[in-house]
Amino acid sequence: MSETLAEVAAAFPWFFPAVLFVFGACIGSFLNVVIYRLPAGKSVVTPGSHCRCGQPIRWHDNIPILSWLILRGRARCCGAAFSVRYPFVELLTGLLFLACWFAFPPAKALVGCFFVSLLVAATFIDLDHFIIPDVFTIGGAVTGVALAVFVPSLHGEVEGIYLLDGLRSGTTALIGVLIGSALVLWIALLAEVLLKKEAMGFGDVKFVGMIGAFCGWQGGVFSLFGGAVVGTIWIGLALVWKKLTGKAAPIAPKSETPEGETAPIGLGVHVPFGPMLAVAAAIYFLWAHRWVEPWFADIAVLFQRSPMP
Repeated sequence: MSETLAEVAAAFPWFFPAVLFVFGACIGSFLNVVIYRLPAGKSVVTPGSHCRCGQPIRWHDNIPILSWLILRGRARCCGAAFSVRYPFVELLTGLLFLACWFAFPPAKALVGCFFVSLLVAATFIDLDHFIIPDVFTIGGAVTGVALAVFVPSLHGEVEGIYLLDGLRSGTTALIGVLIGSALVLWIALLAEVLLKKEAMGFGDVKFVGMIGAFCGWQGGVFSLFGGAVVGTIWIGLALVWKKLTGKAAPIAPKSETPEGETAPIGLGVHVPFGPMLAVAAAIYFLWAHRWVEPWFADIAVLFQRSPMP
């Protein structure tokens, strides 16, 4: 079986990447349903996709990316406009699946596809509702540890003894959950004491723990500080846009007061941190781990050295 797949890959190098991109776009279509229905407490399975007018969407009008382009972003039944977010989430998920395929061996790539799906869904739910559901944080962390056991290559090189490799990988994932969530929790508590108000939601604490399950504790630390950098750039660009145009930036994050009222970006308002953590986590998982992990290893060696007499 593996020889046949290798022959297909050799004869048609584009085949598996194309299949994975299409599969990712289809998963993105499902994630659109999850993003809309899960926070509302609705089933993500039934009923099937339907227009806001109540009419079911036919299968040929529900093809990821293509249907939105063919219909020019409007429903066939009533002409209502569909948000550009729908094809964007489908395209983004497909591209992230493709990036996983090119970055890792097949088994780790498939685990990576699951991980980036969690990141995409959590990102857009947090953008809309300032929450990250436990199914993505706690559920994702538990699943990440289990997948690390069954796919040891998720955390480092495989040495050849499957049981030992699985235990080592699962332990690494569990440590990532504990250190990642603990680090964010202590920072959040310290910031709350200093600022006299909540500085970070508990959902973000659990979210970094989930990231640690897939990326190790190094990835959790990178996501926390990398997310802060991403957020600074994002909010900075939004403020510059508003300063120059007098209007809110079209891609500015949603912001609200501690009381839950919508407010312009500024001091004392809340913005969703989950999307920033997710961007940093994806960067680490797909590319940055190659450079960051050796740096962390060098730091660990420094701490392990005995002091000079």
